Amino acid sequence: MNTKTILACDDEPFILETISYIVNKEAFNLITADNGIEAIDLARKHMPELILLDVNMPGLTGFEVCKALKSDETTRNILIAMLTANVQADHITQANDVGADYFIPKPFSPRELKNKLHEILD
Repeated sequence: MNTKTILACDDEPFILETISYIVNKEAFNLITADNGIEAIDLARKHMPELILLDVNMPGLTGFEVCKALKSDETTRNILIAMLTANVQADHITQANDVGADYFIPKPFSPRELKNKLHEILD
């Protein structure tokens, strides 16, 4: 059994349901958040191996969450994959600037996400 933990943060319930289905099927542990403040709190509390982080959320954006976590000595080594439907160059640049480790465009197929999770965590 896989004991690695993934924190998924997205304000769209359908995306969280899709991620939950894939993560649970692959036997990773899953924690979910629907806003950036909750994501930061849960990341500090659970120290997941990977955070799947939506860019566009109310309150704190995924970029702001990523920057906060990568600036904190206790959470800076958590891998962060930014999820966004906007794959323009400025979003990719901004993700890199705040320290994101990966960039996953939406929409993604379940197979693509499954493969990416194993690529990152295996």
